[in-house]
Amino acid sequence: MNRREFLMAGAAAGLVASTRFAAAATRLDLYTASDANISDFFNNVVKPAFEAANPGLELNVVIARPAAALDAVVQRAFAALSTKSDPQLDIIEQYEPMLPNGGIEAGLWTDFQKAGLANYGAVNKLAIQTAYGLPYRGSQVLLAYDSTKLPRDKAPKTFADLAAWIKANPGQFIYNRPDKGGSGGNFINRVVHEVSGRDPLKFKVDNYTQASADEVLAKAWAVLNDLAPSLYEKGAYTSGNSASLQLLAQGAVTMIPAWSDQVLQAIAKGVLPETTGLVQLTDLALCGGFSQAVVPTNAAHRDAALKFADFMLSQEMQTAVIEKLGGFPGVDWSNLPKALHDKYADVIPSSIPTFPSGEWTKAVQDGWYRNVAPNISRT
Repeated sequence: MNRREFLMAGAAAGLVASTRFAAAATRLDLYTASDANISDFFNNVVKPAFEAANPGLELNVVIARPAAALDAVVQRAFAALSTKSDPQLDIIEQYEPMLPNGGIEAGLWTDFQKAGLANYGAVNKLAIQTAYGLPYRGSQVLLAYDSTKLPRDKAPKTFADLAAWIKANPGQFIYNRPDKGGSGGNFINRVVHEVSGRDPLKFKVDNYTQASADEVLAKAWAVLNDLAPSLYEKGAYTSGNSASLQLLAQGAVTMIPAWSDQVLQAIAKGVLPETTGLVQLTDLALCGGFSQAVVPTNAAHRDAALKFADFMLSQEMQTAVIEKLGGFPGVDWSNLPKALHDKYADVIPSSIPTFPSGEWTKAVQDGWYRNVAPNISRT
């Protein structure tokens, strides 16, 4: 064999070996329509860890933005269910499992309670909305404050204490307009809950009436108007979540409501100092929510997808959700390292209330502009 023949034979052998290796790897297609920080988290943190722990499995992160693109993928999977064909989809990291209409009834989504996940028992019971969605990460509005001005043991932990603190420290609290970000919107929702007996279950998507909204929201507007003169600049409101964080970072205010993931990321990146304190109200927490992962029952690699779902509930990945992503864990905090549990003890919620979208949210946003901030143009 001459040199040219030897090189050609070697190249052919290498090609065969490469093909065999590629064929041996099972590729999981994970779809996401979330922001870049989430897709980056899966590509840079989750993917290498999962593949190292599971030789022969490859995680392929597919970005499907905007959300309409992801809906089209789901419809394809739904159609494949009846034809028994490959949906070309193994897992979605965040999707509403009640969609598409008729999907659950047709058997589209995996029931995680019956899937045999070793770590499912660790999931925070407060986070489970349906057995067809896996709450692997969450975010909740809490209070962020400057602990150099407000000692941690003096931070308010009930709404009554918070209202008293705002009045006793004029100009040191601000929240954003309700239609410009969820931190301000959920602060207002917490006021609605407060004047309604602290019972979030009174508010559902299908129980809105104009009469009930007029009655309960009038009480909320009274509370917010009572607090307004004690806010930053005697009644200013920021234009969004980030704007509130900036005022806290600049020392212009001492306390703000903030999304847990945004404030934890801001601290991790040095945008906010390590002296930033975090606290959650203990009489009733501010609203939050969890991202629901879903696995189609007809996924070509369903068993491997369930192995991945179980991996996301592991202590390693749940710790990464907090430290790398700035999110809340999907598992109960008691399943995490004690040092981490102790570090965030003041923000571990005893409840995770929600507030319905649709007519209730529209009534809150429209009513706030009319009754609390009539001088602010909504545009």
